[in-house]
Amino acid sequence: MKLNGNTILITGGSRGIGLEMARQFMKAGNQVIITGRKADGLSAAAAELSDLSTIQSDAGDPAQIKSLAEQVSAEFPETNILINNAGVMWNVNLQDPDIPPDKLTGEIEINLKGPIQMVDAFLPHLKKTADASIVNVSSGLAFVPLPILGVYCATKAALHSYTQSLRIQLSNTGIKVFELMPPATETDLLGAFDESDMKGISLMKTNKMVETFIKGFARDQFEIRPGLSNQLCFMSRFFPNFILKQMSKPVEKMHISAAK
Repeated sequence: MKLNGNTILITGGSRGIGLEMARQFMKAGNQVIITGRKADGLSAAAAELSDLSTIQSDAGDPAQIKSLAEQVSAEFPETNILINNAGVMWNVNLQDPDIPPDKLTGEIEINLKGPIQMVDAFLPHLKKTADASIVNVSSGLAFVPLPILGVYCATKAALHSYTQSLRIQLSNTGIKVFELMPPATETDLLGAFDESDMKGISLMKTNKMVETFIKGFARDQFEIRPGLSNQLCFMSRFFPNFILKQMSKPVEKMHISAAK
């Protein structure tokens, strides 16, 4: 993919990985539009990046996704790259009898159904656009679950499978389909963990992770696995029981909590 002269839409772009993508793509000479659910987050991002365009939109709401596609097609008809980055991550104890229904399945709405609905909404536009591509941001945890994040990991494994199928289904079009699989990265999503959960895990700097993504994107590397994500892929193939056992250690605290 060319790295300049694009018009790029990034969902969940007001912070973390999405905001860093916006920063680096704009620096390379691209027009960037970001979406987010909260107006104050979008305003802060626009204050930081002066030429950034923002649209308030919920990536988990089908009606808002449809409206977003109509607005982007009308106001930014040259949009050729869609990056499905919006996501949530919740530490959910599946033995808790009082989990609110929206928390039990909310990650599915945003992390999985959101990208699928975004692709469906934007596909007619992208088919008419030169140098078009779709980037789905999944996770290294698509390869092996971290059991304290059971639903989150399930959404990322499903998104990985969907992206593989999408790539093949769109192989008769000019649209390239990429998947970015971040490792544990220094973003506010890590608020789902406490210090003991993160023991022994090396966090990747957000700017370094995005730099790795952009290098892979430029080389048409369709599955981009920065840092520890590549190791998780390897371990899941050759030592699946060992790596699952290692990833399961934080569940002990959940068992203690459930026994009280």
